[in-house]
Amino acid sequence: MSRAITSVTTAAMLAFGLSTSAAAQTVAGFETRATSAYVRDLSTGTVLLDKGADVPLPPASMSKLMTLLMLFEALEDGRMSLDTTFSVSERAHAMGGSRMFLETRDRPTAEDLIRGIAVLSGNDATVVVAEGLAGTEEAFATMATRRARDLGMRHTTIANSSGWPHPDHLMSKRDLGILAEHILANYPQYYPYLSERDFTWNGITQPNRLPLLGAGIGMDGLKTGFTSAAGYSMTGSARQGERRIVFAFGGLDSERARVQEAEAIINWAFRQFAKVSLGTAGQTMGEAPVWLGEADSVPLVLGEAPDILIPALAQRQMVARLVYDSPLPAPIARGDQVGHVVVDVPDLGEHRVPLLAGADVAEGGFGVRAMASAQRLLSMVQGRARDAIN
Repeated sequence: MSRAITSVTTAAMLAFGLSTSAAAQTVAGFETRATSAYVRDLSTGTVLLDKGADVPLPPASMSKLMTLLMLFEALEDGRMSLDTTFSVSERAHAMGGSRMFLETRDRPTAEDLIRGIAVLSGNDATVVVAEGLAGTEEAFATMATRRARDLGMRHTTIANSSGWPHPDHLMSKRDLGILAEHILANYPQYYPYLSERDFTWNGITQPNRLPLLGAGIGMDGLKTGFTSAAGYSMTGSARQGERRIVFAFGGLDSERARVQEAEAIINWAFRQFAKVSLGTAGQTMGEAPVWLGEADSVPLVLGEAPDILIPALAQRQMVARLVYDSPLPAPIARGDQVGHVVVDVPDLGEHRVPLLAGADVAEGGFGVRAMASAQRLLSMVQGRARDAIN
């Protein structure tokens, strides 16, 4: 038996249920002004933008998200509660830059410190948390770097809790996106702190440093950062309808440019892409021939029904293929993976979805095998005859 990979492409396949969930827009690329950037659609897992996303760079205050994560984990595993109080060391009190304005006599709670970091970006608050969790900031840095590796943040090394400039304190934009996504997925109960508009401590009220909150474009949290090495940077998330994105960028030259870039990324990600459904789990996509089976063919069904993201208005440009080994050898069990639906998405590469056998096909008996052998012999004879004539 000669078996080869068969790729079936049919325009009719595009009618099997690709229904869009967004209004049509003009397909367009995005030219970011940031030196590095990463944008990911969480509803489909599609990376929309990758510009130097794996380059380790100074993250500035965006790395405070790692400090928040370590605190969230301590709260969840019962090591402390939101009412647990912390001491303020001289080292924490002396921190410069953005501050919560903690005094050494203060005994802030974990909840106070979450707000001091999430809303005020307090360098003093991060040191208090680091010392409270690990004893020293140096020990905290080691612990946080190890945790980052566990999360798949392969281009991250943590040297301190605040993002204060240090040659070994580096994070990639993809790693910041992974961190933001992890917080969103695992600690939704704490995420609202990141969108609070202001916080008052020791009689001093300061606004949230994150722009675009309440701007009507779905921006609802995470963190900005700035140092001379990092430039004006941001890790953010926005939600519109059923879709949510996370993004991280850096290297801009002004606060205004940072706001404009964040708004442009959000508008582009939601307006220029549409989420489509490939159908329903178990939906029959076609049939494949079977070799030496009691049935001549087997239905090919979707093993899952994932949504995919496409450039808006690109549905007519999409090419879907059934890819499987042909013919499929019997026996075949219902539910066996026998191939893929491959959808070629303009500008975003291909998306592969498993194809499963929709029925059992037992191995054929002697008669089936004899008939198949005769057909193969006849095919070989006919082929040789054609070769002789030619």
